Amino acid sequence: MAVSETAGLAITNARIVTPAGVTGGALRCEGGRIAAVGEAGPLDGDVVVDAKGKLLAPGLVDLGVFAVDSPAFHFGGITRAALMPDQSPPLDHPARIRFAAYSGKPDLWVHPLAAATAGLAGGQLAELALMQEAGAKAVATGRQWIGDSGVMLRLLQYAAMLDLVAITHAEDAALAGNAAATAGEMATRLGLPSAPAEAEALALARDIALAEMSGARVHFRQVTTSAGLALVRAAKSRGVNITAGVTPAHFMLSDLALGDYRTFARLSPPLRSEDDRQAVVEAIGDGTIDVISSGHDPRGPEDKRLPFADAAPGMAGAETLLPLTLTLVRDGVIDLPRAFDLLARNPARLLGVEAGELAAGREADLAIIDTEAPWIVDRRKMAALAGNTPFDRQPVQGRTTALFKGGKRIV
Repeated sequence: MAVSETAGLAITNARIVTPAGVTGGALRCEGGRIAAVGEAGPLDGDVVVDAKGKLLAPGLVDLGVFAVDSPAFHFGGITRAALMPDQSPPLDHPARIRFAAYSGKPDLWVHPLAAATAGLAGGQLAELALMQEAGAKAVATGRQWIGDSGVMLRLLQYAAMLDLVAITHAEDAALAGNAAATAGEMATRLGLPSAPAEAEALALARDIALAEMSGARVHFRQVTTSAGLALVRAAKSRGVNITAGVTPAHFMLSDLALGDYRTFARLSPPLRSEDDRQAVVEAIGDGTIDVISSGHDPRGPEDKRLPFADAAPGMAGAETLLPLTLTLVRDGVIDLPRAFDLLARNPARLLGVEAGELAAGREADLAIIDTEAPWIVDRRKMAALAGNTPFDRQPVQGRTTALFKGGKRIV
């Protein structure tokens, strides 16, 4: 059912998830924005959608994807995606930022992240102010850590001046090298090149110190170790302006998943020990983790059908982001409002966009979700550009049944 340019939209008989809780009722949109939530009956001329008791949630805001993959995003309930600068060529020029910002419209809004340094080489700072004017919503170091502390401090000072969040990869590159696994029993048993888990904590310690010095807002895209999470927790407790994210792989899987050399489990950062996995789950529950993102990085056979150490890291994560996060709700780690804070509200705030929350005045990016719908992840049937998921053949629950962007139905 298409929604006309001028008609209002009313979604009735819904379980509406807001930061305050889940309530019954209706939601009404007009002019691409949410007009009323809760007691919001349809007006004459409105298009009416009966949610039939399903969950009505904000469209997901995926903070840090590596490809614009609209079919996969729409399947997963994602209406906005922050595009990492690791493109070919990198997003280190205003024209490339401008092009990327229009690449998914009108059904998907892509928020490009400006490359922190020219060519993502970690040396000369890129023209952040010009890229911000062109539509960059944050600045990112990409898949790499900036090893030069002077460059990183200048980056954070520049980002603070522009009020841009700096999104950084937390892994000391000199320690991590070309490691394919985390040092430990599994890496030794499999004979894989490995790096100590402490590579993450070392990177975090330095960048937290620089965040304190510069006053910049810093988001660590993935924090995956117990030691790293302890550093984030301590820094937050003393008021450092940092946030932390993670992907489902690191709260669902440990390095035991490497046992058959399956390259779909070759990730960056690599899978960690079971103790670290449990620490991530605990950090999601206690609020140390602020964002869950997909890390969507579709890789075809040319990148994955290789010996484990030679395969490119990355997973196709957009389609499984929602159901895997809902496992945390079923397990009692978090409740539904917190789940959508992690998936939508918090990433929208970091990007400075008026979305991610069902409240009057916000943009009408909406998802109707059957939280109990069972399905089986199948790499052969995925909507993504490639099916490189470590969750292949895993049964999950929860999927989007309708999706609206700016009040217009797109799924």
